Amino acid sequence: MIKKILTGGALFCAVSSLWGQTKTHLPVIDMHLHAIPVNDFGTPPVTLGAPFKLWGATVPGEDYSDTFNTAMKSGAWNAFSLVSPKTDEELEQATISILRKRNVYGVLSGSIERVRKWKKAEPRHIINGVYWDFGHIRSEKLDADSLGRLFKKGEFRVFAEVAIQYEGIVASDTVFEPYLKMAEAQDIPLGIHVGPGPPGAPFLGTPKYRARFHSPLVLEEALIKHPKLRIYAMHAGWPMLDDMISMLYTYPELYVDIGVIDYILPQKEFYYYLKRLVNAGFGKRIMYGSDQMVWPKAMEISIDNIEKAPFLSRSQKRDILFNNAARFLRLTPEQIKAMYKP
Repeated sequence: MIKKILTGGALFCAVSSLWGQTKTHLPVIDMHLHAIPVNDFGTPPVTLGAPFKLWGATVPGEDYSDTFNTAMKSGAWNAFSLVSPKTDEELEQATISILRKRNVYGVLSGSIERVRKWKKAEPRHIINGVYWDFGHIRSEKLDADSLGRLFKKGEFRVFAEVAIQYEGIVASDTVFEPYLKMAEAQDIPLGIHVGPGPPGAPFLGTPKYRARFHSPLVLEEALIKHPKLRIYAMHAGWPMLDDMISMLYTYPELYVDIGVIDYILPQKEFYYYLKRLVNAGFGKRIMYGSDQMVWPKAMEISIDNIEKAPFLSRSQKRDILFNNAARFLRLTPEQIKAMYKP
């Protein structure tokens, strides 16, 4: 063995070189990422609580939408405010920058062409998903048959986010049956919104939204009819914790993502919810999701909230941030190995 002894300036240069190295992050899979217009939440810039400190209130009889929009602009409900970019290009660039910086592989959904545009800009870190509700039958000509053909081509790999909760429809309703059949037959992962929208959602342009649809029990009949379906409940059914635990216990194939609740909820509430799910024995079926919409920094805050959770072991953190999603998506050993490369 040959020993090399660094002395004086050589030692200083070696240490300085180490200090200058960029931190290498272990890979993360974000099961809940969006590519949407920056003005979807009003004229930018718009703030978002990360977390919120309170959900506010309005005087009965007053227009709640005015109250909500004012709070989104002012940040009055926020403990810490994220501020949206001003243009679509800034939003795309900032999101992709964080994907690369934090080594995040995001299941990206939005309009078909917008997802394609982002994928072209960042082919490595983006997994194409399909955002869908019944309105997309008109806007993008995406019914069950055309979706089936789209997925068969292999360009799009995940059927998520399915946001029919905003339309007053749940996965077990007969009108959604053709889509369940398609996803099960083609073995397409299905992510369905089961949990929170904006506070006061029925008064913010989605009048058919109902609080009872937060409950993951709305998935039960769909899971009975389609036992081979790969499905995850987006937002983990917050705040219906006992219902979520009951469903996970009864249906071993069901997974969840923790999108949006991992950064907008007061940290004590999020940690309480997550800890209960883990303590109940379901740490192998919880997947990280950011639900990044037009606030790219939300990805870093939500990842950090997992990494800093005092009740999670290192292996539990890796399960949530990567391993569980890799299993759910059925990534090959070669695909996983590639994600670990800087």
